[in-house]
Amino acid sequence: MKKVRLDLFNSDIGLDRGASKAKEMLWYLVKVVFFLSAIPYPSKFKVFLLKFFGAKVGKGLVIKPRVNIHFPWKLVVGDNVWIGEEVFFLNFELLTIGNNVCISQKVFVCGGNHDYKDPTMPYRNGVIVLEDGSWVGAASFVGPNVKIGINTIVSVGSIVTKSLPGNGVFGGNPLQLVKERW
Repeated sequence: MKKVRLDLFNSDIGLDRGASKAKEMLWYLVKVVFFLSAIPYPSKFKVFLLKFFGAKVGKGLVIKPRVNIHFPWKLVVGDNVWIGEEVFFLNFELLTIGNNVCISQKVFVCGGNHDYKDPTMPYRNGVIVLEDGSWVGAASFVGPNVKIGINTIVSVGSIVTKSLPGNGVFGGNPLQLVKERW
């Protein structure tokens, strides 16, 4: 039986950081001061900072305090998006958020994890897409390689590990279709 050997763990296996160390360090400083703070800095100012670091952001983004964005250069946000307090985007790969999307408080959007079957524990990362009109309820988890379909709602405290079709209301752990939205 194989055993996990943390001394073999290599944090560079399977992760393309997408930016220089200097850019990443500067982003962390900016993030701590302007994004992780409880001070409600204006959304327009935060959008400016996100764009400066390579994010593609549409019009009308509302971004509340204490939002943690891992790699802004791997973030695409459409128009009229609302991101609630304490949302965490661990976007090791591209995170695409469509138009008119709501991501409620304390949502964890996690674009990667580790392959526990390999003793070196390489990353298993994947893109995440939140399509137009979707809404992720407070304290939910969205994992890698997930697409949440058009106008789909994920209710409070749900765990999403597989893609969801459009126009559904899903909830729970394990996640289940509650009803059609429209």
